[in-house]
Amino acid sequence: MSRPRIVIVGAGFAGYRTARTLSRLAKGRAEIVLLNPTDYFLYLPLLPQVAAGVLEPRRVTVSLSGTLPHVKLVLGESDRIDLDARQVHYTGPEGESGTLAYDRLVLAAGSVNKLLPIPGVAEHAHGFRGLPEALYLRDHVTRQVELAAATDDPGRCASRCTFVVVGAGYTGTEVAAHGQLFTDAQVARHPLRTGMRPRWMLLDIADRVLPELDERLSRTADTVLRERGVDVRMGTSVKEATHDGVLLTDGEFVDTRTLVWCVGVRPDPLVESLGLPMERGRLLVDPHLRVPGRPEVFACGDAAAVPDLEKPGSYTPMTAQHAWRQGKVCAHNVAASFGDGERRAYRHKDMGFVVDLGGVKAAANPLGVNLSGIAAGAVTRGYHLAAMPGNRVRVAADWLLDAVLPRQAVQLGLVRSWSVPLDTASPELARVPGKPGRPGSEPAKEQSGGEPARNQPGGEPARNQPGGEPARNQPGGEPARNQPAVTPPPDQPPPGLDVAPGPVKRTDRPTEGDS
Repeated sequence: MSRPRIVIVGAGFAGYRTARTLSRLAKGRAEIVLLNPTDYFLYLPLLPQVAAGVLEPRRVTVSLSGTLPHVKLVLGESDRIDLDARQVHYTGPEGESGTLAYDRLVLAAGSVNKLLPIPGVAEHAHGFRGLPEALYLRDHVTRQVELAAATDDPGRCASRCTFVVVGAGYTGTEVAAHGQLFTDAQVARHPLRTGMRPRWMLLDIADRVLPELDERLSRTADTVLRERGVDVRMGTSVKEATHDGVLLTDGEFVDTRTLVWCVGVRPDPLVESLGLPMERGRLLVDPHLRVPGRPEVFACGDAAAVPDLEKPGSYTPMTAQHAWRQGKVCAHNVAASFGDGERRAYRHKDMGFVVDLGGVKAAANPLGVNLSGIAAGAVTRGYHLAAMPGNRVRVAADWLLDAVLPRQAVQLGLVRSWSVPLDTASPELARVPGKPGRPGSEPAKEQSGGEPARNQPGGEPARNQPGGEPARNQPGGEPARNQPAVTPPPDQPPPGLDVAPGPVKRTDRPTEGDS
């Protein structure tokens, strides 16, 4: 008698926890298959530290095959799910197509960058949902400071050293806090000729930083940011992004080459294609994380609208904490559907929140106890070490080295601007020449999502500048000898690159849900 097959789509917080718990519960009685575009689980809360040079990229990635020994890993992106035939169709990393039949399906596809219908944002901003985006931001910020140090023009120096972050939720607040420390450290070792200091701006239409958290945590974070020199603008956002900078909703124009988009997330577009009941883009499920009318299908994490039993009539927010806990409950309920144990309804208890503000600063309220300063910093880092499913020693070692050694501010040039468009359905993967986007991802109207022109926010430097052209025989590099040379304009991606963006949805208000 063949073993039943359980297919899990996505290896974020919800998918990874589901796979790990199921592998323990099944004990070989079921085949567990995990479909994911990458071979690692990404610990998103520490991504700002990667962008700021505190942690090396591999520190925040946990090997799926190394930590899930009884789970079969299939590399690929799900293109289509045939619910009637019980099949998941996917595309592999080299363009090959595949199909996975299932007896039980767990949808944990996660979320992608949220877009708002603001002119120029899709072309000139970059998100912060995946490792490629963090690596790009680190290189880009380093390059801007280095280029600013080489000029005597105060205007050009100011525009290169002005960094605008939109969204004062978890991610935006941490990016701005770590970013100010990162650029200050660079300038301290190599002062700018104009004598100015890098300027980080944090914008949000809300009336305070971290609007989704307790007001005391918000005040702590706001105080740290302002003392550090971050220009915090509440009740303000971007009205338009242009070649030379951003126009704010208060009428001010800010000269900048950097626009970081952290206004929140939206569910992965995959769930919209199922034709099932939705709630603001999320797949409706019952308290047991099962899709109504489809007893073999479960959903959890950012892609699922899970009823909040603590607040009747509402749904749990899109946060990593909920996704992690839902993954465990989902695994038990999938096992119960085969007669192994009893199913559980998802209930949660607020254990507090932590926000890392860089250095020894943080804001935290574990078990409702509000902390700030060094105590909050210790609790925050202790929480992350306990929550990570791997790499704890390596992360702690990087923190120790960062405390006693200067950071390495160098450009690796591994991720280009055009390879991490904001309007993408796959932020975990960098675009490569000749590889199309996920099928079914519709381009936004009047938005290209391509490579910004030179001298635009997030644009690439000219040749012979740091981080310039890729080497020969590498993707996007020089053509081989005796072959026709087709050189794209400097403001376009290489020939054959499809940067088809994902759908853009109008929302009432940006919400932060990725930490």
